[in-house]
Amino acid sequence: MFLGEYRHSLDAKGRLIIPSKFREGLGRRCVVTKGLDGCLFVFPIDAWESLSKKLAHLPLTRQDARSFTRFFFSSASEIECDKQGRIPIPQGLQGYAELDKNVVVIGMSERIEIWGTDRWEAYEAGNAGSFEQLAELIEPFDIGL
Repeated sequence: MFLGEYRHSLDAKGRLIIPSKFREGLGRRCVVTKGLDGCLFVFPIDAWESLSKKLAHLPLTRQDARSFTRFFFSSASEIECDKQGRIPIPQGLQGYAELDKNVVVIGMSERIEIWGTDRWEAYEAGNAGSFEQLAELIEPFDIGL
């Protein structure tokens, strides 16, 4: 399980040091793809395969399902973590997430998210004080808060 928020930086080659607490759960290979809200999603291989199987069951006849699947898979890259715990972030994904030198890496249970620092801070500021409202909206999902 991935938990927490960490501040890191991309090196000159576009590599990111994965927080040490995430490395074991991530493994030597992972998949990086466009995420929602302007971040990147990073999945361990087993979580990616599980998600891929679920997405494969979306109805091909629905335009929204095709669009979402295209968005998700077309930008996905299988990445190998080096011995120093770094992963290379492809240029196109760096541009999508507006990553510069400083990034925020957050744990999201089954996946990791990578955010440009400015975008993350804007996201947090825009959602400050709305936790209670969000909790009310997800009440029908019966998660026991």
